Amino acid sequence: MMFVPAQSCQIEIRLLIRSPMMNHNTTPYLILASQSPRRKDLLEQAGLTVEVIPGNFDEDSVPLDEPASYACLLAIEKAQQIARQYPESWVIGADTVVCIDDAVLGKPGSRKDARTMLSLLSGRTHQVVTGYALIHRSKRKIVKNVARTDVRFKTLSEEEIEWYIRTREPFDKAGGYAIQGLGTFLVKEIKGSYTNVVGLPVCEVIELLCREGVVRPGPGERWTIISRE
Repeated sequence: MMFVPAQSCQIEIRLLIRSPMMNHNTTPYLILASQSPRRKDLLEQAGLTVEVIPGNFDEDSVPLDEPASYACLLAIEKAQQIARQYPESWVIGADTVVCIDDAVLGKPGSRKDARTMLSLLSGRTHQVVTGYALIHRSKRKIVKNVARTDVRFKTLSEEEIEWYIRTREPFDKAGGYAIQGLGTFLVKEIKGSYTNVVGLPVCEVIELLCREGVVRPGPGERWTIISRE
């Protein structure tokens, strides 16, 4: 399998986020082990409150594999790293890859990379694959799954590609575009979860949390964390 280019394929930026509600004497119950503010925003928009504690797992230590297996393994490893520090917490890990044919598309490192990716995706259907995992270390619980979404691009003119590159939006996005941003004009059709394309399949993740007895619908606009009632 080919990787284009040799950079991280996860839709993330590198920054450390900690909730202002946390302190060293508090054990969070539900943790999102991700550096992506988009994943946190998606869960909060759906009414779920999480503590965000990203790790520093070296993605290059995991050999490239079939996209679903690769994304799922990265999700587990990211969640495991944080679960070791918080064995009494439920930890969510996720990793998203964009792929077409036999190529996994990372984040473009240059205008040339972005142009190559957008030209490759133009007028075609590609896949966005997110592996997600839920881990509770002290309960010895690991649940994993994969969400897939087919995304079809319109046929792009050279002028449209150059304009989009000039916006600089492609440069920190796997596959070179953001469906939730200016890149919405690129997308003709999707089949599957929209939020998966943004970075996290929210429906599937909350279904998993409910099934495992972590949360349930609350009396107001938020989900209730069951063990904290």
